[in-house]
Amino acid sequence: MANAKPAATTTTLKLPNKLKVRVSKLAKKHGRTPHGLMLEAIEREIDRQERMESFVSEALAADLAIEQTGEIYRAADVHAWLTRLSRDGKAARPKPWRG
Repeated sequence: MANAKPAATTTTLKLPNKLKVRVSKLAKKHGRTPHGLMLEAIEREIDRQERMESFVSEALAADLAIEQTGEIYRAADVHAWLTRLSRDGKAARPKPWRG
């Protein structure tokens, strides 16, 4: 059973009729099922929200690091460093502008 999918559970969604019609039309137009379309949409939205939560957490941590160290970098220096890093795979970090 190497290709076995995890067990799925059933959840009921109560859709307003207008939304149900829209989902059905779009699914039919693209040769899909309404279930598949809704499942993909839910997964995409969950992924988006998880990425946003991660982004906010990283931003708050960066803000705290600035408060603790006082280190601030010029945007131009950071952009140049990222360019060198993407090109060479290794690059010396920029020096803080203030800190």
